[in-house]
Amino acid sequence: MERHFERELDKLNKRLIEMGSKVETMIHLAIQSLVERNGELASGIPALEQEVNHMQLQIDDAALRLLATQQPVAMDLRFLVTAMKINSELERVGDQACNVHENTQILLQYPPLKPLIDLPVMAQIAEHMVRESLDAFVKRDAIQAEAVIMEDDRVDALKDQVFRELLTYMMSDPASIQRALALILISRNLERIGDQAVNIAEDVIYMAAGRDVRHPQKERSG
Repeated sequence: MERHFERELDKLNKRLIEMGSKVETMIHLAIQSLVERNGELASGIPALEQEVNHMQLQIDDAALRLLATQQPVAMDLRFLVTAMKINSELERVGDQACNVHENTQILLQYPPLKPLIDLPVMAQIAEHMVRESLDAFVKRDAIQAEAVIMEDDRVDALKDQVFRELLTYMMSDPASIQRALALILISRNLERIGDQAVNIAEDVIYMAAGRDVRHPQKERSG
């Protein structure tokens, strides 16, 4: 019975990694389509989204079944709870990649507004954060998860930089507003992917080290 439980946990682990790989592909294709101005590159994203949604349901069902039938404790319990939370975060990452794709379809109807510099960098960091947070999950590595959290400031700073630059375009040329807004929305999608990677990393820290770092307490004065 114990070996069967371990096999089921391993299968769940592998399904989550497979799901993570799919959402990473979605991010990559969405940004590649934007940078290369080629809508065909991202044509597979809707199908990938359906696969991710289906996997989310399967993973939740498997985790709930194991919780109900095996009544796990300690590390195994934390693993299953964390797996369900990561499952939800990955589905949201897929949604954000779809949003990038949809805004790219709008942009491809018009001439380029400006050379894309910060958005590809944001996407690279966000995709890396997702990959590293999942690797930390597999390794049960709280230190690696903490490194993911530290990367979030870079994504936030780039989003602010994109917004400031595009605001100047909109103020100087009203004809640029629709394109600038689409690019701003893409920057927000990428920022949220970074936030979701942080959420995964925080869950990994709880699973691996038993520490809840979601709401750090400020030191009390006096």
